[in-house]
Amino acid sequence: DSFDILGDGVKELLVGRDDGMIEIYNFESADDPVLRHDYALSESIASIQGGCVGKDGYDEILAATYSGWLTGLTTEPVHREGGSGEELKLSQEMQSKISSLRNELEQLQIKVLQEREKYQLSSQSSTAVSSVPAFSVNDKFTLNKDDASYSLILEVQTAIDNVLVQSDVPLDLLDVDKNSAVVSFSSCDSE
Repeated sequence: DSFDILGDGVKELLVGRDDGMIEIYNFESADDPVLRHDYALSESIASIQGGCVGKDGYDEILAATYSGWLTGLTTEPVHREGGSGEELKLSQEMQSKISSLRNELEQLQIKVLQEREKYQLSSQSSTAVSSVPAFSVNDKFTLNKDDASYSLILEVQTAIDNVLVQSDVPLDLLDVDKNSAVVSFSSCDSE
């Protein structure tokens, strides 16, 4: 998206990447854009948009992630400083927002407990059938021309415990910065 998030009268380029990076580029000169800010999320960005969403006068960047979460970055200051001995008082609007969020959290906790009880009852039933839940997989297998390697990126909406890669040809697995996996090699019987 292009949006004037810095408030300097010139639109910046807002970029959401597959690796979870949100980047803000500014066009200070006519040649190349300059990276002004970046922020890392833990999953790929599906969509990004700039605008005024939460509070008048404060611009924001909204990013939708692969699993459906919405994340917002705002220009509103989050820290307030008080003078010596001065207590920080919350506005009526902020107090009502906090109260609303607490009520919503309590309702969600009650709903989780109800669903957990319902699941426990259904799983102990004699007619219960176990099945593997269906989920979509976001996968990419791309060639990196610089070092003649391929990058395999797998993203699902649940934790990944194991990934098994089977190949008819010998493979060398390269470690990358964002990799937190423990690699285990085992030779396969060719027959």
